[in-house]
Parts: sequence; C-alpha cells; structure tokens
Amino acid sequence: MSCCDHPGLMPVDQMINALQQQVRAVTQTENVPVGQALGRVLAADITSAVQVPPADNSAMDGYALRLCDYQPGKALPISQRIPAGAAPAPLQAGTVARIFTGASVPEGADVVVMQEVCREDNNQLICEKNLIAGDNIRAAGQDIQHGQVVLEKGRKLQPQDLGLLASIGVANVSVYRRLKIALISTGDEIREPGETLAPGQIYNSNRYTLLGLCQAMGFDVLDLGTLADDFAITRNAFAAAAEQADVIISSGGVSVGEEDHVKAAVSALGELNLWRMAIKPGKPFAFGRVGQTPFIGLPGNPSAVFVTFLIVARGYLLACQGVKQKPSAPLQLPIDFELKKPGKRREYYRVRIVQKDGQLMLEKHPNQSSGVLSSASWADGFAILELDQTFERGQLVPYISFSQLLS
Repeated sequence: MSCCDHPGLMPVDQMINALQQQVRAVTQTENVPVGQALGRVLAADITSAVQVPPADNSAMDGYALRLCDYQPGKALPISQRIPAGAAPAPLQAGTVARIFTGASVPEGADVVVMQEVCREDNNQLICEKNLIAGDNIRAAGQDIQHGQVVLEKGRKLQPQDLGLLASIGVANVSVYRRLKIALISTGDEIREPGETLAPGQIYNSNRYTLLGLCQAMGFDVLDLGTLADDFAITRNAFAAAAEQADVIISSGGVSVGEEDHVKAAVSALGELNLWRMAIKPGKPFAFGRVGQTPFIGLPGNPSAVFVTFLIVARGYLLACQGVKQKPSAPLQLPIDFELKKPGKRREYYRVRIVQKDGQLMLEKHPNQSSGVLSSASWADGFAILELDQTFERGQLVPYISFSQLLS
C-alpha cells in the first residue's frame, strides 16, 4: 500500500527500505581464532585449500573389496586391517580389507560391505549379499572441493560454520570489528532496579531490553545510563556518544514536550527526521545523525521498543555490521483468535505456538498493549496482521520467531 492510504503514516516496509539507504557499514577488520568467531561477520570469502574428505573413506565398519573378485558365498581372505587414520596399502587382488568407519579405502577397492551382513571364518570373509559398486564409500571431495568458496563475505557465523571452517583446516578468520551501539535513556522519572520508587517514578525497563537485544545480536554496547531532563546534559552526552559509537539509540524523549530534550539536542548537533509508522505497537520513530553518527529514536512504551527494534532497527544494524545474509521467509501458521475490526496499522501480535485440534496454532497474549512488556516474555514470536483486514480463527498468517530474529 502507499502512504496516501493512511495519510501521515509510513508503511513499515517503506521505513525499512529507507533505513537501508542510510547504512554505513563498518570496514575495520580483525583476525580471530575460529573458536572465538561465533556470531562474528566474515570480512572475506573463505576458500578451501583442501578437499573433504581428503580420500575415499568407509561410511561404516565392514570390509573393502573389489567387486570383480566377489561372488555371493565365495570366501575371500582378509589381507589387511585398516583403522581410521591409517594409510592403507593397495588392496591385493582376490582379497578383502577389514575396514572401520572413516578409514581410507585402499586403492583398488570399489565397494564396502557392512559387517552385519558378513561373517569371518578362519580369517576369511564370507558374504551372501549382492553388492553394488560404490556402496558405503564416501567419495573424496564429496563434501568440499579444493578451491570451493565454502562461506561468503558478510555471513554471520553460526555454530555449524565453526565446524565447517575447522574441517578445512582454517584456524583464524578475518571478521569485521563489532558494531558499537551507544544506548541512552532519558527522564527524571526513571529509576534503576534496586532503587526505591517515589510517587510518579518507574523502573527503567527499556535500558535493559535494548542492552539485551544488542548483546544478543553480538554488538558492543556503550551504556550511557539515564540522563536528567536537562538540555545541556543531554546535548553533551549525545556529543560524547557520537565520538565513541557507530550508532546511537535512545527510547522515548523525541516528542515536543518541554521536558523532552532529545529532539532538540540531536537537531542542534546534526539532524533529526521524525516519522509516524503504520505499525502497532510503535508508531513514533526517529532517525537522524549526531554529527556524522547515525541516531535511532525508538518509542517510549516497552513493547513498542521491543517490536520496533526487532522489526525496523534490526535490519539496519545488521547491515551496518556488514551482514549480507538474506532473511528467511516467515512461516504461515493458523491463528487461534479472531480480529473483527480492521486495523489501520500493521500489527505485530505477541503470540506463542500451541497445539490445538491436532495442529499447531498461534495463541495471542491477552493484552497487546504497547505498555505490556510481559507479553514479550510470554510469547515466542510475532504474528503479523496486515492493516485493513479482518481475521478469522484458523486463518493462516505470517509468523516469525524471536529466536529467528535474534540469530
């Protein structure tokens, strides 16, 4: 849909695309040991200098032989024993080799027969089974070829990637340095956990939600704490953050109220654009720069912070980190609720997967208010409900898990 369908509200996808046009990716790199590279982003393609496996090897414990020597029921002498890691001699014609899983297949052998269908008698192999050439042999290079690009630049390394790198003998990898995020909270009413609340005060949940989200995504965090509602203090803190961080993120404080100084401070130091998105929760969203450092201003309500970070800010931040992986498509799952009134914004319901009526369904948290953070801890993902539509129980909708968003 276009912006004019709901005047003043920018569609979510348009906002995401607009941010992608503003990406300033980190370019500095560092070499790290493979064992410490989990979650880091590759700064160069990884090309294999070896083939995997390096030689034909046995897929199981059994016997290696030449098919031309074999007849069902015919006894063949065992000429050698080949454990994994040994270098076998060429197979003598008319004999078999006792072989174990992962061991190199001797030159001349073209089939491995599993031990369960054989028997040994006086150091001879007897088998009644019909055999086919190539059975139970893992060919050299069937996993990885010499010169093959196994992992591409921009990939965020997963646990299985570390094993893959080790399998081709890579000990260290070049990765981009971690993106540094400066987190800033504002408000005289904000108190830290452990402090005593006076009337009108609240605990600072957004600071810790954002801290956890940034850490889960592998960023370095410069936590600047909570600023008093004072223009000079706010301006100085933002100026200092711009000198140290790649991106500055705050929550709340960008409205036009007399005590909201973030908007004025950012504007004084750089520029600020305020948008109203067609998203629920989280309509207000700000993007700009402090000096030359990008600034993201998230809404103030706790669930709105959680939603807008994961749905809108996340992709921008990953691109700044150098990640080039394509996002996986959401699942399509039926909902265990209905929505009779069409929404004017795309809604991200906090839901969890349950089994009902013999199928997996999405159950919604009973309170979808932007101020109810417990819904995010209760849920395991988002059900995406497009605007201008009604929804019936059992209707398929896109679902994306929190674990997918944070991987």
